[in-house]
Amino acid sequence: MMARYFRYIWFVCLFPLFAYADMASIAEVPKDPAVALKLPIGFKAQVFAKITNMGGSTARGYFRGARMMAFDAEGNLYLSLGLDNKVVMLPDRNHDGYADEVVIVAENLNAPNGLTFVDGKLFVANQDGVVRLERKDGKWPASSVTPIISGLATGGHTLKTIKLGPDGYLYINVGSSCNVCVESDPFRATILRYTVEGKPAGAVETVGWHKPNPVWATGLRNSQGFAWHPQTGAMFATNNGADLRSDTKGGKGNDDLPPEHLNRIQPGKNYGWPHCWGNRFADPNFAGPPEFCANMEVPEITFTAHSTPIGITFLDKANFPAEYKTDAVVALHGSWNRGELSGYKLVRVKFNQDKPIMVEDFVTGWLDEHSAWGRPVDVLVGPDGALYVSDDRAGMVYRITYGKK
Repeated sequence: MMARYFRYIWFVCLFPLFAYADMASIAEVPKDPAVALKLPIGFKAQVFAKITNMGGSTARGYFRGARMMAFDAEGNLYLSLGLDNKVVMLPDRNHDGYADEVVIVAENLNAPNGLTFVDGKLFVANQDGVVRLERKDGKWPASSVTPIISGLATGGHTLKTIKLGPDGYLYINVGSSCNVCVESDPFRATILRYTVEGKPAGAVETVGWHKPNPVWATGLRNSQGFAWHPQTGAMFATNNGADLRSDTKGGKGNDDLPPEHLNRIQPGKNYGWPHCWGNRFADPNFAGPPEFCANMEVPEITFTAHSTPIGITFLDKANFPAEYKTDAVVALHGSWNRGELSGYKLVRVKFNQDKPIMVEDFVTGWLDEHSAWGRPVDVLVGPDGALYVSDDRAGMVYRITYGKK
């Protein structure tokens, strides 16, 4: 009885890390995954790295890993392995488009997800805070692990993404604790901003006896992906909408509601969750305060409901055709609770200056009619101009190029 209780507690605590993947049918990973992917004419995909089980977690017979990515100044790719509590480096020293080896950067972390470099030092977003990793004589594993930010809320949507913004500040998402609720912790369902030393630097300047506040934007149920427009510096973040919602009072959950958002993040603004979605539509089953929805920021563009947009990257530095360089790519991790599965692909978001105007498929093939063998998580343009894609279901990193034989 006691053993069963502890198994239950383990499942409840880690269920959000699985991102509900186990609800959807799981297909076998193809023998040649790159061939199974469908890309526009002229584009090619290859498996840059396959991350075999490193003594960490498995779930229902398949490996889980390959989350968020970052490149160092030497062009080496770094990858977080959340449920294995590791960060690894995937060097390609001979520049042949394939990782030479898997180098352990750090172990025994706490569900690491986001990665970013600051002055040559690697910052890692654990589920409960941020640590800085440093190496001795240029070699990994890390010789020191220094806490920079601590005490971030865990549980619920517990994985954190961290990036260094063009303004020199650290930005971190903190997802909601629930599907739909009023949070007791004002730092949940937000994007936070800190100095690189770990001091709060939110949208509202605090003076006197008031404790410094790191909140940059609110009403964001789970915004794990964000990037800055290369020309204007505008910040764009993906966001996952709530599950099992209806547009009628007491109505049955509608698979097509609510739409997923791509938001233009502005300091001090609210983006609707938990009471509203889309073009200020008020949830009839979870009413908010008066004027709450009228004052929310509407999304710049939307994606199919429950497709779970995560990683986003702009393509200005990609060695892609000129018409792509003004656009962005978003990874749709995939749905878990729809009768007809959605997501499991990369989409291209077309921009007119810094305004998103259209969404179209870019890479598909992870999903067939009833099952999916892979789930894209993060997207990142490398210093070689290729697009790198992580997949936490198949345990892969893919490299996408254009015009190469």
